[in-house]
Amino acid sequence: MMHNRSGLSSTLVASAVVVMLSGCVTRPQPLYYWGDFTSQQYAYFKGDKGPEEVIQSLERVREEAKATGKPVPPGLQAHLGLMYGQTGRTDMFEQNLQAERQQFPESSVYVDFLLKKNQNDKAPK
Repeated sequence: MMHNRSGLSSTLVASAVVVMLSGCVTRPQPLYYWGDFTSQQYAYFKGDKGPEEVIQSLERVREEAKATGKPVPPGLQAHLGLMYGQTGRTDMFEQNLQAERQQFPESSVYVDFLLKKNQNDKAPK
């Protein structure tokens, strides 16, 4: 009988130590504020949402990111720019792509391609 109490005590002590140690673990903080960016993209590509709905949602995510002091994730401004382009607002298309390129210089090749394509599409034929 004494042996069982000792085993139970050891188990309780071990459990308490595990709980205390797990409380000391700090999770890494995300670098970016994602909001619901990926679900908005998914909904758009599935055809569940149109460009205007996505624009409103992504503008909200951008404002929330600003409020938290974290940058928006890679691709958000480019996707937002493409949504503006879908609605014919080429000034906002270009502005958001420029912002994407400024924040993520590694995107410049693709952003330049999109901007050049847009210029070619606007040129008289």
